[in-house]
Amino acid sequence: MRLGKVITDQHLGGFFRGQFEYAGEIMPYWQAFTPPPHLQAEKFVDPATGLTTYVNEPVGGGTYTGVSITPIILRWNFKPHGRFVPWFQGAGGLIYTTHKFPPDVLVHHGTPGATSVFNFSPQGGGGFHYFVRPKESITFSANAIHISSASLGDRNPGVNASIQFQIGYTWWK
Repeated sequence: MRLGKVITDQHLGGFFRGQFEYAGEIMPYWQAFTPPPHLQAEKFVDPATGLTTYVNEPVGGGTYTGVSITPIILRWNFKPHGRFVPWFQGAGGLIYTTHKFPPDVLVHHGTPGATSVFNFSPQGGGGFHYFVRPKESITFSANAIHISSASLGDRNPGVNASIQFQIGYTWWK
């Protein structure tokens, strides 16, 4: 569910002509797919002796589910071109998952790498509205999202290559 309000008249000229919008969004069902749990050789250097060994450690976690809240969406809506209205945006939000995300990797001979169930999600992307009726549109978007716990857990590996695609139906007032 997304709520937004256009807060300026149209500004700028030419291709960049458009207006500014502020919005917020709740995704009651958020899902991420990671490799299924498997063993991977991890390098371990003993600090006392300097000896290097390789140990098979479990990595990966499978599918994660949760909820995402994005209270800050700053969007530039370009001037409409017929039924087509493109836009780009920057946003920031929070993600809560039912299990620690990214996968809670075990490091150094079984010591848990504590990530977090709470993560922050700065993002940027673009999309467009395609108007099917005067006050109704189909919305398509793609966002690049960085997911990070900001060190709420002992480790903060982050996820830098997350792409979120959305398709929605919008009713305009």
